[in-house]
Amino acid sequence: MFIKLRKVKGSIITLLAFLFVSLLIFSCSKKKPTEPETELPDYPDHVAATVNVGDGTQDVAVTPNNDYVYVSNLLDGTVSVIRTSDHSVTATIPVAERPAGIVAHPNGNYVYVTHVNFDPSIYIIRTSDNTVVDSVPAPGSYYEVEISPNGDYIYVPSTGADMLGVFRTSDNTLFDAIPVGNGPSGVAVTPAGDFVYVSNMLDHTVSVIRTSDNTVIDTIQVGNYPGAVAAHPNGDYIYVTNYADGNISVIRTSDNTAITTFSVGLPHDIEVTPDGEYIYVTSGGESLSIIRTSDNTVIATITVGWGPAGIAIAPNGDFVYVANFSSGSVSVIGK
Repeated sequence: MFIKLRKVKGSIITLLAFLFVSLLIFSCSKKKPTEPETELPDYPDHVAATVNVGDGTQDVAVTPNNDYVYVSNLLDGTVSVIRTSDHSVTATIPVAERPAGIVAHPNGNYVYVTHVNFDPSIYIIRTSDNTVVDSVPAPGSYYEVEISPNGDYIYVPSTGADMLGVFRTSDNTLFDAIPVGNGPSGVAVTPAGDFVYVSNMLDHTVSVIRTSDNTVIDTIQVGNYPGAVAAHPNGDYIYVTNYADGNISVIRTSDNTAITTFSVGLPHDIEVTPDGEYIYVTSGGESLSIIRTSDNTVIATITVGWGPAGIAIAPNGDFVYVANFSSGSVSVIGK
């Protein structure tokens, strides 16, 4: 009898052990609940680096291969060159006094710099050795500069002369001078290169120029003291900063109508991402605003350096570069 009880007891212990192990295996095999993944923004949204450059950092331009950023330093008469791989300054190029607007040629071989001194000109820098190879005398003072998509022409609004200068890059000469409104300030070329939009700061308008014959075909009323201008990559819209109103006008290019405005601080410069989904605006103080183009909503505001001025977006859309005038630096905005 004792033996039978021992056998029964042993069987129960064995069964309990089997059930315990089975439950342990089952519990271990169950996946633990995971925290929901946070979707990262698909646009540059934070300061990844700050690069100290010259005095009075005014404007920035990125080379088409994304390798270098050229920065105009208005108060010390130089252009700084930043290598994007490590955000280091690799060269400082002396130019004339008060360099302002800056743009890179689509082939990456040259960078063009405007000046606002008493003897204004456009300086041409060869990027292979960062040497000034030419300077072109120009009437009036130039803060902004844009280049045609094919690189054949440079467009520079002359605030003092109330005209848009058209420079031919093949021989670096003033090809044409187009009368526009009062106090032209900003300029943008449509992606197809067929139209140029120029903001006229003192009469609160935008002039539309047809590039095939350099003729003003329309004048659009916008807000007070319009400044920077940017084109959407699809060519359907033009964005204009109205500094005194603290907003941005949206122009529909199909009929050159200002269809809406949206508020954003004290807007200075403006750029649209290559995919057309976001707008970056320097908006006073230390602020860089990000706007979603689908509904013209400000979705983020980033603190950068003091006095943010010019903006450039890398052709691949990975970084945004902001010239901080009062800080003498460039804020690098990354994803």
